[in-house]
Amino acid sequence: MAHPFICPNCGERSLASDRYEAFRREDRGCANCGFSFLFELLDDYYPAPDAAFFVADREGRVIGCGRGSFELTGYEEEEVVGQSLTQALGLSFENGVDHVSTVLEWGVRALGKPATLRTDSDLSANATADLFPAYDDDGGLLLVLTPSR
Repeated sequence: MAHPFICPNCGERSLASDRYEAFRREDRGCANCGFSFLFELLDDYYPAPDAAFFVADREGRVIGCGRGSFELTGYEEEEVVGQSLTQALGLSFENGVDHVSTVLEWGVRALGKPATLRTDSDLSANATADLFPAYDDDGGLLLVLTPSR
C-alpha cells in the first residue's frame, strides 16, 4: 500500500510504501528539490498554491521554512530558525487554543484552524492553519498556513 508524502520545502506530493529510503533507516528525501526529509500524511492533502510551509522540532522551534514562507510573512529563514513557531510568527489561534502544543503532545493532525500571525512589517494577517505531526522518532511538526482571502 502506498502512503502519501509532502515536501515541506517545495510542496511536492509523492507516494511510497514507507517513510524510509530502500532498506536503510534514513528518512526519505524529496525527489523534486532534494530536501532531506518528507512528511507522511495519513490522507492525501492538497495545499493552496499560496500556502506557506514551516517545519518545527519536537519543542515547537522552527527548523526550516519552505515554499511560500517569505511571501506570507516577509521573514527570511535565518530570522526565525531556533525560535518557537508561536513567537517567531506571532502565531495565535481562535479562543487562545494552542494547536502547536496539541499536535506535538498528542501526535494528531489539526486541520482548518483559523489563525492570526504577525508579518515582518508588524502587520497582522489572518490565515488558516493545518498542522501535521512528524511520524518519525525525532518528532516535530509541519505547519501549513494559507492566507485568508
